[in-house]
Amino acid sequence: MENSLIQPDDIWILWAFLAGWAAVSIYLEQNYKWASKLSGAIIALVGAMILANVGIIPLESPAYDTVWEYGVPLAIPLLLFQANIRKIWNESGRLLLLFFLSAAGTVAGAIIGFFLLKDIVPGLDQVGAMMTGSYIGGGVNFAALSTKFEAPGELVSSAVVADNLMMALYFFILMALPAINFFTKKFKTPYMDERSKISSQERGETEAASYWGRKEMSLQDIGLAVGTSFALVAVSFFIADWFAVVIPAWEDTHIIANVLNGILGDGYLMLTTLTMVAVTMFPRYFEGIRGAQEIGTYLIYIFFVVIGVPASIVLIFQNAPMLLVFVFIVVMSNMLVSFVLGRLFKFSLEEVIVASNANIGGPTTAAAMAIAKGWTKLVVPILLVGTLGYIVGNYIGTGIGVWFSGF
Repeated sequence: MENSLIQPDDIWILWAFLAGWAAVSIYLEQNYKWASKLSGAIIALVGAMILANVGIIPLESPAYDTVWEYGVPLAIPLLLFQANIRKIWNESGRLLLLFFLSAAGTVAGAIIGFFLLKDIVPGLDQVGAMMTGSYIGGGVNFAALSTKFEAPGELVSSAVVADNLMMALYFFILMALPAINFFTKKFKTPYMDERSKISSQERGETEAASYWGRKEMSLQDIGLAVGTSFALVAVSFFIADWFAVVIPAWEDTHIIANVLNGILGDGYLMLTTLTMVAVTMFPRYFEGIRGAQEIGTYLIYIFFVVIGVPASIVLIFQNAPMLLVFVFIVVMSNMLVSFVLGRLFKFSLEEVIVASNANIGGPTTAAAMAIAKGWTKLVVPILLVGTLGYIVGNYIGTGIGVWFSGF
């Protein structure tokens, strides 16, 4: 860290890199087919990982902490502005079922991995909570649960490295599956079949550029989106802090009090819950705000850059190589359950891929993959379903963490 070309206290330079590399990743994704297939999220993550490992940028800095402390909380409401529970069910009920089946694979993998490795990997109860939440919702949940369970910085860094390496590998696998005959013969492929009927004439732009094309947006939209997000974060964290004081965490014998403190006193859980309730109660207001998805997604791209930064290959093999084994078990369990149950319940190959992706990487990466593959009809449903994972992932991850801490 101390020997990096850019020092940890070079805040403006690091922020220029974070915001700039996120912008470059988006640009590449929307202007080059190879980048569109890879996805901007992976470009953001891998680029930061490379620069950190070659000593250009530091592994830790207050600039990164700012993203975790402020950027992530602001992104959550913006990405949940479409999380109307009624709308999710009406438009995406079938995909929602598959998403929860896939999430069950994550939980099963976390439990199996924990009991196999708990005596080998210190702090695995905290890692289990973080990875369960992350592999149901996404990186946002990882940030929320690492803060909630006060995981040591070194453990978080090692978990991030293991997570990033495994996540990137899994995304490549999912990208390759549609080209493997075994899977195309076992599953229906309606979205691929429909796309194959479309003329192969070049349109001059990538699928990402088409989806994220220019939209009518006013200063009022930007003001309402950002202002509402700030308000939701402020109110949620204030209420959570109040509950944390009113319902203190007592001794282990007071299980109910501990559970209530963990749920009602957690800022991220309160934020996701309060936003979901507000969006469901006032759907016209939130759906009428344009640009929230774009602003929230850009903040998440910056977050992808940040989570790629501490991905020191040397660190993971020196300090916690077994974390790779743990995340491998969780991801493979998710994949196995997703594809087996997906085949059993007659879901299409494309639906299984985006549902598993939404679990492991979150709705942004799942939507990016759907866009890159040309499965445009799946983009909105998986964004809607995946955003629900932000909520569910926090709750399930919290429950897993509390349970694991008892062993």
